[in-house]
Amino acid sequence: MRLTRFTDLALRVLMRLAVEDADLPTTRDVAATMEVPYTHTAKVVARLQHLGLVEARRGRGGGLALTAAGRAASVGGVVRELEGSGDVVDCDSAAPCPLRGACLLRGALRRAQEAFFAALDTLTVDDLVAAPTGPLLLGLSIGGPARAARP
Repeated sequence: MRLTRFTDLALRVLMRLAVEDADLPTTRDVAATMEVPYTHTAKVVARLQHLGLVEARRGRGGGLALTAAGRAASVGGVVRELEGSGDVVDCDSAAPCPLRGACLLRGALRRAQEAFFAALDTLTVDDLVAAPTGPLLLGLSIGGPARAARP
């Protein structure tokens, strides 16, 4: 199973926001910290807002904050929501697979996909930022010590 870049970035945004305590980063701050384009980050943040996982506050003192629902969200649930629940392979495409009526692979891949989601269901966003990840995320700031150490 491979996650789309959108889902990967969404999980990283949630993790980054989970370690913020006082200063609310902007979408631009998060994009710069994660070294991804602002436009991609803005789309991800909009979707996370729509799901009720992130709150965006405008104006002076504004920024992005993880909601209580975002903090407690199941990683498997977030991935399911962003990736969709479609099959891993497209057996019924415009050129359908000639094996689709008797193929055992499709069912096996569906079970593997469910096992993948089930493994992620046991984790919350808060779980993802336990040590050592959380402290590392705190060090990832624009111009922060983690950046300065990079070659």
